[in-house]
Parts: sequence; structure tokens; C-alpha cells
Amino acid sequence: MFFLLWLCCSCPVSFGQPDSEILARYLEEKLMLDYNYFDRVARRVPRQGRLLQRLETRPRMAEFTVKSTIISRYAFTAVSCTMVNSGSEAKEGVFEMQIPAAAFVSNFTMIAGDRTYHGEVTGKEKKHKDEGKEKDNKRSSPTDKGENGFEMFRASGTIPRKTQAVFLLHYEELLQRRLGKYEYTVSIRPQQLVGRLRVEVNILESSGIISLEVPPLRNSRQRGNGKVIEDSSPPPSTVVGQTKTLAKVTFTPNVVQQAKIARNGILGDFIIRYDVNRELSIGDVQILNGYFVHYFAPWDLPPLPKNVVFVLDSSASMVGTKLRQTKEALFTILQDLRPEDHFNIIGFSNRIKVWQQDRLVPVTPNNIRDAKKYIYKMSPSGGTDINGALQTGSKLLNDYIAQNNIDARSVSLVIFLTDGRPTVGETQSSKILSNTKEAIRDKFCLFTIGIGNDVDYKLLERMALENCGMMRRIQEDEDAAAQLKGFYDEVGTPLLSDIRVDYPKDSVEQVTQNFFPNYFNGSEIVIAGKVINHTSDRFHVEVTASNSNKYILLKTDVNIDIPSRNDIRGIPGLDNGKGDQNYIERAWSYLTIKELLTSWLKSDDSAEKERLMERAKSLALTYNFVTPFTRLKMKEFELQSEGLEEDYAHPPTEGTGESVRGLQGHKALPALSVPKQREKQRIRISKTSADGDPHFVIDFPSSKLAVCFNIDGQPGDVLRLVSDHKESGVTVNGQLIGAPAPPRGHKKQRTYFSTITILSNKPERSYLEITPTKVILDDGERLILPCDQSAVVGSSGLEVSVAANSNVTVTIGGTISFIILIHQYKNPAPYQKDHLGFYISNSKGLSAHSHGLLGQFLYREVKLVQDPPGKSAQLLGQNQTEEPKPGPGKTLKVKGRLVPVVQKQRKIYNGQQEVDCWFAKNNADKLIDGVYKDYLASHPFDTGTGVGMSRRL
Repeated sequence: MFFLLWLCCSCPVSFGQPDSEILARYLEEKLMLDYNYFDRVARRVPRQGRLLQRLETRPRMAEFTVKSTIISRYAFTAVSCTMVNSGSEAKEGVFEMQIPAAAFVSNFTMIAGDRTYHGEVTGKEKKHKDEGKEKDNKRSSPTDKGENGFEMFRASGTIPRKTQAVFLLHYEELLQRRLGKYEYTVSIRPQQLVGRLRVEVNILESSGIISLEVPPLRNSRQRGNGKVIEDSSPPPSTVVGQTKTLAKVTFTPNVVQQAKIARNGILGDFIIRYDVNRELSIGDVQILNGYFVHYFAPWDLPPLPKNVVFVLDSSASMVGTKLRQTKEALFTILQDLRPEDHFNIIGFSNRIKVWQQDRLVPVTPNNIRDAKKYIYKMSPSGGTDINGALQTGSKLLNDYIAQNNIDARSVSLVIFLTDGRPTVGETQSSKILSNTKEAIRDKFCLFTIGIGNDVDYKLLERMALENCGMMRRIQEDEDAAAQLKGFYDEVGTPLLSDIRVDYPKDSVEQVTQNFFPNYFNGSEIVIAGKVINHTSDRFHVEVTASNSNKYILLKTDVNIDIPSRNDIRGIPGLDNGKGDQNYIERAWSYLTIKELLTSWLKSDDSAEKERLMERAKSLALTYNFVTPFTRLKMKEFELQSEGLEEDYAHPPTEGTGESVRGLQGHKALPALSVPKQREKQRIRISKTSADGDPHFVIDFPSSKLAVCFNIDGQPGDVLRLVSDHKESGVTVNGQLIGAPAPPRGHKKQRTYFSTITILSNKPERSYLEITPTKVILDDGERLILPCDQSAVVGSSGLEVSVAANSNVTVTIGGTISFIILIHQYKNPAPYQKDHLGFYISNSKGLSAHSHGLLGQFLYREVKLVQDPPGKSAQLLGQNQTEEPKPGPGKTLKVKGRLVPVVQKQRKIYNGQQEVDCWFAKNNADKLIDGVYKDYLASHPFDTGTGVGMSRRL
């Protein structure tokens, strides 16, 4: 199969101009009814629908689902897209998703027919100089990006005829606070109407959620201005639920609602904005599992005075809309300047024009009026002298700072705007960078803005990063005036300068950036690191800074042991969240990688760049992030299939698929990881099992004996089958379900296993819940696999293989294997219930201390004592050369206990094999340790480590 991943711009597809209502109703019929064929729902497709199906060649999107969990500003996003090829030949399916430019992709998987392609994050190989230069030039071009602030993730693959493909994408990001709000955005641009479209966002903020809002869908022209448009009502079908610390937002438009928004399937951006409570002036410090994150965002402070120089491109390329919108934005910005501020304006093309020579002027009504006149008269002409403009602006601001008795706490900055590349004067980027850095000399910050597609964004980004500023890009077809005003609003109100955050050196290590030249109103400072001093239960934090009135020092002590606040296990509404998923650790890794990338970009030393690259690459590989130094390498994994023969069980390949319900990414994203190598081998399983009503069979191969017994439990009972939690870390429980006894039966009721639960805490904690219809894997991710589709997933030493409608194989550490048979009835009688059978395939990894109804016999010896009593007993055991002959009266010797048994036959493996066994009556009385009620667990996830269990057994 051909498979391709790349970044590109989106290309919308138009459906023409028929009446929207007619089109919507027709497509709702066509999409929903036809896609239901793949859900095994028998519905007719309208005649006209079948006609257009034959005319339409591209695969259609049956489902588009986005599910996100935001925990303390850190967002985990999972995208699932199902495409259907209903044609008579294979077609190429293309999956496109705009993701935030600041996000890291953490996993990608594609499942098409019986083939699975999984993305493995690997390090990029070093390129030749020419190739690297070409790549750098390409990266600097905005054509590699999606729309402003977004990148396009694109994947394509061949979808076999009459089948479907599932694309699964995971990415993570730390939400940035701008203008007093966190903004989470999901791009909904499927480029066609979708039968099932759903966006679900769950938010957990332990400090409390305030100001939650869901504005209307935003198109590209509205991006980036940071303002809520006049119509503030949420998109149709949006449902918002909120408590003090939790919020859940869903967006589920049907086909008619989608068509009313955009008939071409490009709906726009689904946006959620919110803020959190801030009680402590020192900020919010959260600690979990050896990592901490510190959010600092004071708000009740007076603004600092600022000294600002606006450097504006007025070259010929700015003619028309760009210059007009720049002027409109500057008019508004000048009105927002405060009386204590000072400013000046420089226009540049191939000539440099300074409004007020050799000075910055105070903000007065006359100065604002004259500045507006100067801007109004600016006309586009000539080339672009970027170096000269920055040298002039830097000298102007430096001279003003040096020659005037300015407030020591004021903030100085240059705001630089251009729409092109350097064409006049110094044109070499490296020289411009060094000249700019030398001119600024760390005295103030430089903020850069690029408009359009002809800008050297890499140059602007590096200039800003090297001089404590930031860069913003604005597309030509967007509302540049609103973009510029929004950007200025972010940096126009400095509240603090020279902020330094300190922690005890003996308590932390690998702390991210902790010094910041400025803090602007509505933003946030985020610091993360590792906590190393576990002997203390307190964590000391100090913040020093200066504001408009004085230097300030804030101190506080934070409790280290606060799991109830930061642990997310068992929180309603976040059923996919798990306590051992350390979101704070991932936030630390995210920030650290971002800082290493920034340092790499700023560095001119080749040895230092190599060191920074290797550190960033190593960390990205550890946490499974796709970065400029890592890439997704797609690998194909085939699901194995063979028939059931004698003592062997094999999964068939009737279809494949995975249904993703989990969100949080983690190392190698194990919940979606397919094993690197899966050998074509048959899985041998022993006769040791619990199946049917339930009937237990214990195989003693060294004694050439099989023993069997029944357990007459009650519906709802949870039986402990294998208990080795303290040694191998494995526990297996089975929950019973009741059913009426068949007519003329000797029992009043039957019981079967409705659920098998497997728990493993080595090397990492994992939970596996299996029913006849689904498999739930919870290992830091919550993954749901339907039992009617074949799939293979692996995670941290745990591998799960689902053979459609047949069995589930669970392998732990390569030395423990269990087979769970799936028993389903097409037309069940009242006494028939779908149920499970449990078989032990490999017990090498279980310890000699294993217990449970099955586990206690794994390392036991049994001997068969022949009757009748009074005669010399003939012991047949491990060294016997022939099997005992059938007889009515026999006795087993187990751990010194004599157990009367009779010979029976049991059918296992769906009746495909018969086992001769010695049957122990009365719920295995004397055969098992204690009585069967000692093996009742309190719930399916009970590991039996309590005092009561050890005392009973």
C-alpha cells in the first residue's frame, strides 16, 4: 500500500449551488443510510442515492470524531476519521487535519481492510548541506503551513474495494493564555458532509473554571484577532455542562446543520475559551509523581509605562489592502497608548523615514493627532531595507534610554512589521541577525509581524526569539487590522518586568526557563521541573519582579503530597483519565523540548546546535513527540489467521478495526502501539480452563492427569481465577451472569462468565476488561476494541489480540498468555447467554505462589490412589508409565488431602475437543484450599491483597 504523510495547505472542494435545504436533506439520507451498511444495519439506500454513489469516485467520510481532555491547561486530542470506499475498485483515501502549530503529534495509525499501518516516532537522519538548506527554505515558506497558527497534517493510503479505512491521530499541546483566556481550537474541515460528526472536549481545572464560552465557528478570516465577534451564540447542536472544576462541551451537528454552515464541508474552527480562578498572587503550583508545574499570572497590578517604537514597512509591495489595514490598526493602537507612555514611528522602504528625529514623544492629544497624520500620508514605494530600519529603530530607542531619566521600571520595545524579504542594503539573513542583536544589546525586546506569503518568517522568528520577543504571522486574505490590534493588545499592557522564579536548589532539577524580562496583562508564565527532595513535605517558591511602584518579592510554601488535588482517577466526566497518567510530566517534557528547539534556532555554534538537537531528539523519542528532529515512520503490521486445530487457537482475519475512546498520549502511546514484530506462529494453549457453566479443568501434564470440577456460584459473583499480584503482578477475575436452567434440567439456574478482568502492575499498571462484545484496555489510555473486528494492540509488555467473534489473546511480558473464548448465540434460547471461556496458554511467568481457583494448581503435584479401600494402594503419579484405567471409585491426593473423584468427559474449545478428567464433586470440596466462597472477590478489579483474603486461605 502506498502511504504518504506531509504538511500542506488545504484545498476546499465545492459542491455547486443547489438549494441548501434540498442538498442537506438528500445528503443526510444518502450518507446516513448508506454508511449504516458498514455498521451491519439493514437499511435501503434511495434509488437516486445509488445512482450518485456510482458516479462519485472518491471515498466518503462516514465518521469524524474529535475527543479532547484538557487537564490543567495541557490538552490531549484524539481524532478518528472513518472513510468508506463503496466502489468496485480500490481508491485512495486522503485524511487532512489542521492542528495547532504549537502542538506535537504523538501518534498516528491507519487501519484499512485487514492491514494496519502504525506510525513509529524515530529520529531524523542527518541531511547533506544542500538538502538541509533546501529544506530550511521550504520550512520558512508559509505554504508548508495551514492557516495562521496551524499546520496541515495529511496522510493518504489505498482503501480496498467495499471496505473502510480508519485514520487515528493524536496530538498534544500546552494551551497559551492570551488576553485573559485560554483558547482551545479544533479545526473541522472534512471537505465533505459527514454522516456522523462529533467533537467532545472535557476540561479539568483543579483551581476552578470561570468565563467558559463557546463562540460561533470561526473561519480563516476571523483567526487571530482574539476578539469575540458580535454573534456570540455557540454553534448549533453545542451542549455545555459545567461544575466548579469540570466542564464538558459537545458539538454534534447532523448533516442538515452541517450543510447550513458550509455545503463544501469546511465548517471552520470550533473554539472553547475559558479562564481559571487565581487565589494566590504567587500563582498555581501543582505537583504530581515527582514533577511540578507552576502557573504564574497576576492580574490586579497597575500597568508599567512603556517606550515603544513602531517600525513599519512602506515598500511598494505594501500597496493596497495591506498598507490600508496597517494604517487602520495603528490608528486604533495609538488611541490605546497611556499618558505615561512614550513612542515614535519609523517608515521604511529603500529609505528610512523617522517621524520624530532622535527622540520619543510623550502621549498627548496633539502628538497622537500628528502621528496619525504622519501614518495617513505614508505611501508605498521602493524596496525593503530591513537591516537599516532595525538599526535606526534600535539606535533611536537605545539613545533615548541612555540620555533620558526614564523610569527604571518602564518597559521598552520595538514592534516591527513587514510583508517581504530584504531587497535593499544588507540582504544576508545571518548578517541582519547579528547586526540586530548587537544593536539591541539586551536593552529591550523586539516583536516582529509578517504579513502575506512573501515574508522570510524564519528570519522574523529568529530575530524575535534572540531579542526576548515573539513573532506573529498574518495571511494576506485575513483581516490584518484586527490581527495587528489583537497582537498589540497582547503586549501593550506590561505589568511586571525582570521576573525571576526560584525554588530550593536541593529540591528541584531540570527546571525550564525561570527568568522572564516582561509579563504582559492577560498572558501567563509557565515553569516546570522535577522534584528531587522527597524528604520534605513542603515546596518553597519565591518570585521577584518589579512593577510600576516598587520591587516585589513573593514567597510561599506548597504541600508536596497533595494527590487528592492533582490525581485525576475516578473523576466523573473524565472516565478516560487515569491516575498513573502524569500530565504534569508531559507538560514538563513539552516545555523542555520547546525551549531546546528555541535555543537551537538561536545558536550559531555548530557544536552547541548538535548538542541541543540530540537532547531535544532524545526527549522527543522518550515521550513519542514528532518534532523538527523526529519523524513518523509508517510500518505495516499484518494480523495473523489460522484455523483451530486440536490444541491450538488462532484468530481469523475477518475484518479489522479499532474504536478509540482514550485521549491522553504517553510514552510511545502504548494504547495504540502495534507490536513491532509479530511472528506467524500458532498459540498453543493447555487444557487448564474455566468455561461453560462454568466447568473448570486442570491439566497436570507431568502426571498425565486432568482434574475437573464445577462451581455453582450466584449471578453477580466475582471468582478469583488467578492471583499472583505480589509476585508477577497478575490477577484474573471472572464475573458470573445468571440464566434459567433448560427444560427438564437438574439445575434451577445456570451461571456463565460474562466478564473476565485481567490486572497487571508490572512493568506498568494495566487493566483489561473483556466481555462478549468488547475489550477495554486501560493502561494510561482507555482503548475500546469491539469483539466483532480483529485488531492487535500492545502496551508496556502487554499485548492484546482480538480475533473477530472468536477469541481474545492476552500476552503479558512474553511469559504469560491467556486465551478468552467468545461464545455468542445468533438466536439464543432463554437459558442461553453470551459468555466467555478462560484458558491458560502460558504460565511460565506466574510464580510458584500463584493462587486462585486455577492458579493454585499450576505448580502442584497430584497422585491418583486406586480403590477399593483395604487393598494395598497403588500410587500412580509423576513416574507412572500408563494412565489409570477408568473406574467408579478413585481418590486424588492433593497437599495431603484425599479427594474422592469419578471419571468424566469435558468438551472444551467450543466442543471441538474432549478431555477425560477426574471430577471432584461438591464445588471442589477438599480439592481446592478452603471453600469456593473464599475465592469471591469484592469487585472485578479486586487484587485480593487485603487481610481477609490471606487469612481465609
